[in-house]
Amino acid sequence: MPFFVYGTLRPGQFRHDLFLRGRTLNEEPARLHGAVLYEGPGYPYAVEEPGGVVTGCLVTARPEAYPTLLAELDRLEGYAPGDPDNLYERLARDVERTSGGTVRAWVYVAAPRVTARLRAHGTRIDSGDWLDGR
Repeated sequence: MPFFVYGTLRPGQFRHDLFLRGRTLNEEPARLHGAVLYEGPGYPYAVEEPGGVVTGCLVTARPEAYPTLLAELDRLEGYAPGDPDNLYERLARDVERTSGGTVRAWVYVAAPRVTARLRAHGTRIDSGDWLDGR
């Protein structure tokens, strides 16, 4: 499955070069419906919420790079299946291509404990686009 990225992994951002450059087949603008963004410490968190929209990029990895890339992104995002201390959860969600159509993609969203903290004390990015104002 492709990945939907919305922060430091987007093209032009510093983690894109570190993790994705040369390892993708396609990168295209996309939107995730049903989520909103919050500021994090140098990176954003997507939080699932009906009616929200997050702007980002749909990234399709090269098949030969996929297993390693998936493991590296899980480590980067602080995700391990079933770990209650996760920062993010990796979920399969439908993502809308801005060119038309939807595709199922991996999305890293804030883990439940992080979500609760963000909703109580976080700073929401109202535009849904982390790059606005950067």
